[in-house]
Amino acid sequence: MNVTVSILAEIPEVLHESLKIYLENYSEWDQNRVFSAALSLFLLQNGDSSTPETSPYYRQAARIYLETLFQYHE
Repeated sequence: MNVTVSILAEIPEVLHESLKIYLENYSEWDQNRVFSAALSLFLLQNGDSSTPETSPYYRQAARIYLETLFQYHE
């Protein structure tokens, strides 16, 4: 089952402006897709896959990152 959770985050204005410009140029991306890709990549780069407790979450973050990155819109 694929469950999503809505979050509210404050980001620096310069990041918001950069995001707006990016989304205007790449219509296949939306704000949710960008944040999902960014957060899952952060967790992959900073997470720990070496323990039995964290390994499943690390693999799930990797799956979400790849699905988000290579998602196609028709």
